Formats: sequence, C-alpha cells, structure tokens
Amino acid sequence: MTSPAASKKRKRGDGDDTKVSFVFSNQPKTQVGPVFANFPAATPSTSTTFDCYRTVDKKNTTEDVGDVDFAELRTLIAGETGAVNLFSSAETRRASEGSRYFIGVHNKKTGMTTIRQAPLHVLTQEVKALKGLEPAPVTVLQRPEARAFLGEAFGTKKAKLAISAQQQNKVDISTMENVAGHLQESIHKSTRALPSIEEAQATSDSTRLVPPHNTDAHLPGNIYPVHNMIPETEWKFLSSATFLEAGSGHERMSLLPFRRSKWINQHLNFICESPSPSKTNIKILQYISCMMLFRNLAVRNLDKDILQENLNTLPSVVVDGLLSRFTETTRSSSRPQFTPQKETLLLTYMFALCLHVDDFATDTELLAKDLGQSTYAVNLLFKSLGCKISKLTAMDLRRLDLPTGAAEKKRAMLKPPLEFPKPRVGRRRQGQ
Repeated sequence: MTSPAASKKRKRGDGDDTKVSFVFSNQPKTQVGPVFANFPAATPSTSTTFDCYRTVDKKNTTEDVGDVDFAELRTLIAGETGAVNLFSSAETRRASEGSRYFIGVHNKKTGMTTIRQAPLHVLTQEVKALKGLEPAPVTVLQRPEARAFLGEAFGTKKAKLAISAQQQNKVDISTMENVAGHLQESIHKSTRALPSIEEAQATSDSTRLVPPHNTDAHLPGNIYPVHNMIPETEWKFLSSATFLEAGSGHERMSLLPFRRSKWINQHLNFICESPSPSKTNIKILQYISCMMLFRNLAVRNLDKDILQENLNTLPSVVVDGLLSRFTETTRSSSRPQFTPQKETLLLTYMFALCLHVDDFATDTELLAKDLGQSTYAVNLLFKSLGCKISKLTAMDLRRLDLPTGAAEKKRAMLKPPLEFPKPRVGRRRQGQ
C-alpha cells in the first residue's frame, strides 16, 4: 500500500516561480554581431577561427551602409585549416530569402533572454592541395570519340551503321606511324598537373601525425617548441610550486593526475631533489600526466560530460584543449571519438614533450611499460618524430651526465637537421 505522501500529485504551478522574459538587444543594429554557419560538408574543429567581411555590389559601389542592419548587409565569413579553405558560398543569399534568423542569449540570474537578428551563411570548402590544378582541355582526338559514343547510345539505326563503318575504316596500318606522338602528347598532358618531388614531400610532411615542427631548426629544442604542444593559454594554469613544496616523493606523486607512471615519478623526484630544479620541466611532467590520464579515459569512448567529470581534477582549460585536439565529433553524434589517428597524434605530442625533459635522449623502454605498449611500437612513433634509435656515444654520456653503463641501452635521440623516415622499399626477389 502506497503512503499518502507518495499518492499526492503535484499541481501545475506549485513551486514553479521561474519566469522567462524576452527582450530585443539594445546594441546598435549596425554593430557586428553573431552569425549562423551551416557546414553541409565537413565540419571544422572548434579551434578554427573565422573573419567576417562586407562585400560590395559591383552595380552599386556607392551604397550607403550607415544605417543598414548588420544581418541585412552583404557579408561573407572565411576561415582556413591546415588542409582546406572555408568561405561563404553563393547559396548563402538564396538560403536567407524569405526567412529571418534570430539568436537568443539567456541570463539565468535575471531570467532575461536577449534576442538579436543574425545572418545565415552556408559555407563551402576548397582543398588547398587542389587549388592550383587546372582541368586538361579536350583534344582534337577526343571530340570525334565523344561524338561516336553519343551516336551509339542515342543515334538512329542508320547513324549507328555509319559510325560502325567509320570505325572499321580507321583500322589502317598507316595510322600506327603517329601512335608515338599521340602517346607522348597524352603522357605530357597527364603528368603536367602532377606535383614535383619537393611538392609531394612537403605535402607528405604537412600531413604527418606529429606536432607542428621547424625543419630548419639548428637546435633540438627549436624543432618541436614546447608551446607547439602546450598552448600558452593552458601553460598558465600549470603550477610547479605545489610539487616543490611537497616533502616526499609520495606526496609529489599524489599531486599528479596520473600516478601510475614510473617514468614521470622518477623524473619528478630527480628534478625536485636537485639543487636547482627546473620549473619548466615540472610543468611539462604535469602536462604529460594529464595526457596519460586523458588517454586512459578516452579509449573507453565515454560521453563528453562523463569524460569531463572524470577529468575534474584537471584545469578546465586543459581538458577543453585535449578534447579539441585529440578527439573528433561526427555530424550524427555529439560523443567525442578517440580514433586511432587521434591516439597516434596524442602519443607523438607526448613523446615530443618527453624529449624536452630528457634533453632529447629518451629511454623508450620505461615509457612503453607505462603505456602498455611494446618498445618496438613506441620506437616507431619516436622515429616518426625524426629520432634515431641508437646507443649513446661518449660525448652524449658527458652531455647528459650519465654513467658509462648507460651506453649499453638504446635511446631515442633527436638531433638537427630534422629528417623524417623514408618509405621502405621491398627487397627484390631472387630470379626477378
């Protein structure tokens, strides 16, 4: 039998004193405001920036826009990523005809929702690598072939017989004299649009799953600058003071987001117990610990809210940065996807930071155990960064202040000039 308290129904309006009011924005209507952007094709990442421009009508170049509403102006927005250019398409004006769009911002404290009209932009994209390519013109030989193809498909019976007879009459040995010339012409036109070796290498380097790099750097530290992996906005939220104030290694380990990394714990204790500890390296180790925790949680394909809840010990700016750089969101789902490509990118960012802490000579065996991967797989990722896996020389031992026995173990070493690994060519079989 249910209790009387449970059987009572809540009446409409009981305890609901929330009131929502709507008001139009009091900003000048000519002031630049928000816009709606529709991406029919690929959606860029949230870190992509866009600029707004006013377009001029060629028929009316003296148009006065002093009192024209921003939403009614002829404008376009444009932005770019590393691979494509994004800009407003011609469909923008047609999509806005007969309709007006408004955007509202709600203030929870006052219960007031401010509404302002905003223009709609339908964006298109242009692949940068294909921007300079031009279609090959139709040759004189292709025109009769196309005409014959159309005649065979849609012509009358008489026309088809004429085409068949014409094709049979073309079978003549004398026509073979010009085959070489036709082949050379076709090959020349087909290969004219192909990129050069230098252009193909530059395109390949720009699409590598590694951090932004400087191939012309003369010092190892300038090849992968720290702020190419840790943006300055996130760097400001990392602190080294609490680690320096800790009295023991156990206390320092408890301050880390990810505490099961022997590589991080060993380096952190060594730095904090040295006479002049490096605050920069302490911050880098703290960020690597954030990346390891993020990777352990992201492989479970958690919902964004659940992922942020599990990462509540990290600064929100760092969590947002990791989500934007190392996850993808499909158009049909809001769940962040941690794809194999994004995991590889996360690991190369992490390893580039490890090189900074290790003075660009990292012991990969201990890192592989922390990440649950084979040393061979970790070495391949270090090689993709341009590292050489080799033993330390006597000069390297003196530079790193390591004992002589350390020369027996191979390390990932990064030295200028930067050289990425070249594709492996299969060995020629015997008898070929």
